[in-house]
Amino acid sequence: MKKIILTAIAVFAFATGYSQEEGKFRVGLDFGYTIPSNGGGGVLLSIEPKYNLKDNMNVGLRIGAAAMVRDLNRNGESTSAKISANGSYVGTYDYYFNNSGGSFVSYVGGGVGYYSIANVEFDDVNSSTETVGLDATGKFGGLLRGGFEWGKFRMGLEYNLVPKSTLQDVSGAEVGTIANSYLGIHLGFYLGGGKWNK
Repeated sequence: MKKIILTAIAVFAFATGYSQEEGKFRVGLDFGYTIPSNGGGGVLLSIEPKYNLKDNMNVGLRIGAAAMVRDLNRNGESTSAKISANGSYVGTYDYYFNNSGGSFVSYVGGGVGYYSIANVEFDDVNSSTETVGLDATGKFGGLLRGGFEWGKFRMGLEYNLVPKSTLQDVSGAEVGTIANSYLGIHLGFYLGGGKWNK
């Protein structure tokens, strides 16, 4: 998975285009699919207000939710966990490559912030449902991302780096860990930002 991310970022880095206008605000809305690092899948939704520091860079706050079903290993047994939506509040920075004309522009970026972690519920080997708690309600983490914008349309990949959580049964005993990191593939659009120029 790391090779896919690095390859995608390298491709995006060599694409060229124009970027947004310095000193303007913009708001992005993205929808997509998540791939948890330990298996499973889900959907994501995020809104991201941004400020354009320069024509080729901006800072923002990504407010997102990701609802995922993740695979986990509990006491040597593999099962799928039913996860409600995790939230994230991540400060972001994006850099745009603008070496030539047109409305197509590629970008790379990253960020750090807070990820709220949802409670976990899974089906055990006896087909009964058991509620499992996590060691914390949230974690500090980060993200790496890359993609392209074409007019007001946006597409990208992002890898959310979130520390693991400890799984506990109803009596508080540790029964394993669950990975919280995930890859997101998203499509979206943005409003504002000024005209596209060099």
